[in-house]
Amino acid sequence: MNATAVARPAADEHSPYYTRYIQLVEGDDVLPRLVSQIEDTSRLLSGLDEARASHRYAPEKWSVKQVVGHLSDAERVFSYRAMRMARADATPLPGFDEQEFVRHADFDSRPLEDLLLELRAVRSGSIALFAGLSDEALRRRGVANDQPFSVRAIAWSIAGHELHHRRILNERYGLSNTA
Repeated sequence: MNATAVARPAADEHSPYYTRYIQLVEGDDVLPRLVSQIEDTSRLLSGLDEARASHRYAPEKWSVKQVVGHLSDAERVFSYRAMRMARADATPLPGFDEQEFVRHADFDSRPLEDLLLELRAVRSGSIALFAGLSDEALRRRGVANDQPFSVRAIAWSIAGHELHHRRILNERYGLSNTA
C-alpha cells in the first residue's frame, strides 16, 4: 500500500452537497476508514435472512438489497471518476441517476451474500486505486456532474456515502449498529 495518506479535502475540492458525506468520516486519512468500514457494513448485514434483506421501510423505498447494490454502483462510478481525474483527464464527466440504476439492476433477485461479495470486491478495487496514487494525483481536480472535485474528495465521499447509508439502515430499517 502507498505510504501517501489520503488527507481530508478542503471545502473548495468538492461541491457543498458532498460535505454531508465527508463530515461523517472521522480521522485525517480516509484509507484506513475505507478498509475498516467495509468490515463494519458486512457485519451489520451478514446475519440478515433473505426476507429481511428484501424489506422496505416504506412503499417506494429501496430494499436492504437495493441499498447494498446502490453502494456498489455509486462506488464504481465515483472510483471511475477518480481514476480519470487522477490520470489528468480533463473531460467533464456525466452524472448518473441512482434511481434508474437501481430500478434496472434487479438487486432483489440476487442473494444478499452475493451483493455483499460484490461490494467487497468494488471496495477492494477502490482501496487499491487510492492507495496507489501519489499526493499529486490525489490533489488533481476535475468536473463530474457539473461539480468540481479533487481525487481525494471523491475518496472521502465514497467513505461518507457508505456511512450515510449505514445510518439509514440503522435508523429506518431497524438494523442494529455493530459498527
